Amino acid sequence: MRDRGPLFGETVLFTGTPKSPEVFNLVKQYGGTPISLPLIQVAEIEEADDERKMNECSHFDWLIFTSQSAVEAFRAKMLRFGFSADLIHSKIAAVGTKTAAALEKIGFNVSFIPTVFSADTFVKQFQPETNRQLNVLFLRGNLAGSLIKEELPFHVVEWTVYKTEKQLSSIGKILNILDEATSVNILFASPSAVHIFAEAIAASRGWEGFTICAIGHVTEQALIEAGAPRVDVKPETYTLIDLVNALARRKEGL
Repeated sequence: MRDRGPLFGETVLFTGTPKSPEVFNLVKQYGGTPISLPLIQVAEIEEADDERKMNECSHFDWLIFTSQSAVEAFRAKMLRFGFSADLIHSKIAAVGTKTAAALEKIGFNVSFIPTVFSADTFVKQFQPETNRQLNVLFLRGNLAGSLIKEELPFHVVEWTVYKTEKQLSSIGKILNILDEATSVNILFASPSAVHIFAEAIAASRGWEGFTICAIGHVTEQALIEAGAPRVDVKPETYTLIDLVNALARRKEGL
């Protein structure tokens, strides 16, 4: 590592919703400047039958969470209706260590995490030993794909607990950074952010002049499909911490 860090002079721009200061502190430790300009915002979906659905959770053998946003929305419902983790007897599956940590923080024990933190790997590896048909509840966002419901060989019920929307206020600020900063690295943590960036920014100024970083292969594919000529950085483990570490290694090797 160079004396001033491999990210010295680098602007590291996060386009997803911030979850923890840990990843921003890591950028600073590497000498870089972290900036959070989310292109998406998430919010819990509240519906009239939420309490009934909360009461039915324990009727399922497994609850599946694929994001921290789903955990946060579920936690909000637990608090609203006076539920605690010990009242829900289902087993818990989580896609990703951060999602698992968020679940454990509110009292759940996570019984399954796939080796790669993506839905396509999850449906291949999630094979509970059983001689009966399982009932599974998938806690999802409004933009989640159909893979889990269609590919799992169980009875899967979906509950959409949060919604993802555009955060248009970040677009002009990102354009200013791209015009003014010397060396910019843009980190994409979801296809949703990629789509907004492609429509609102790349459509007018292209994909050149910055380092393109993707948290995993699904986001990488979304970037390529949106017109990005390449993805410069993708970590082996799909977390933002690993993405920043991978970016630092790349810059150190240049």
